[in-house]
Amino acid sequence: MTAKVLITGVGGQDGTYLARRLIADGYRVTGTVQPGSHFNSDLAAIDGLELRTVELSDAEASSRIVHELEPDFVFHFAGISSVAYSWDEPLETAAVNGISVVAILDAIQELQEKTGRRRVLVNASSAEIFAGSSVSPQNELTPVSPTSPYGATKAFSHHMVQVYRSRGVHASNAIFYNHESPLRPQRFVTRKITSGVAAIRAGHQKTLELGNLDARRDWGWAPDYVDAAYRMSQQEVAGDYVVATGEAHSVRDFVDTAFRAAGIEEWDGLVTSAESLHRPADSAEMVGDASKAAHELGWSPTKRFHDVVEAMVEHDLALLEGKILR
Repeated sequence: MTAKVLITGVGGQDGTYLARRLIADGYRVTGTVQPGSHFNSDLAAIDGLELRTVELSDAEASSRIVHELEPDFVFHFAGISSVAYSWDEPLETAAVNGISVVAILDAIQELQEKTGRRRVLVNASSAEIFAGSSVSPQNELTPVSPTSPYGATKAFSHHMVQVYRSRGVHASNAIFYNHESPLRPQRFVTRKITSGVAAIRAGHQKTLELGNLDARRDWGWAPDYVDAAYRMSQQEVAGDYVVATGEAHSVRDFVDTAFRAAGIEEWDGLVTSAESLHRPADSAEMVGDASKAAHELGWSPTKRFHDVVEAMVEHDLALLEGKILR
């Protein structure tokens, strides 16, 4: 019998990459998008993907989709994912990121009890649950200490996964550190950089305005992180796993690598730092220790920092040159 998969937030980069992979592997995949959302063209091009519109802050709707589809696997990737937005809309962030995971977990537990069959959930947790930590690198045992509304909601969902796991649900947390790809929306700083650098290289833009150039993150490649989530779903025993490269780089490093990838060696004067774009309570250095994922999942990143940046710049240059469609 063909295994059924539900991917919430299939319109995001992670959901799109996962849907593409699972359909190619023969799974029957249904993905949810938020009402009125605009998803990327890569998603629309995936043959065999069934799309459903679900309002995540509606507990009944989130529960209903699970009971209706009776999926074997649920990848909960949906939610508000911007720290900056969470400061502007903390109540909405709490409603969307908090309610959905509880509704889905509870529905999975009910489904298991009704059918007698195990169901599997992988929840997209976040490194932002460790944002206030003084420990570096962070691992699965690092105390949870969020510093933003977004981080707090992810900490809540992380803990709820653990609670339902203790009650018999095969539920894992993928503690994703920053991960990028050409499918990243341009509201994220990494894609803002690569698209801006490509535009400067093509003569369509003169400068690039950013926030804190000294902020440091552990950046990886989104398809690698999706692979880690898939591996979690195949484990006999559920658990929590840090998914990271173990290397930290600054926004300045990202900018420098992007300009070099575009053939521009000197970028002084092309980039400005605006105080208004600095995030409130910007995190200290976030670096993940993915030793557990390596040992138990056999996972390791295939692309490193420079590879990720170069792939994104190459994509954005090709977009401007009309070699690929948006």
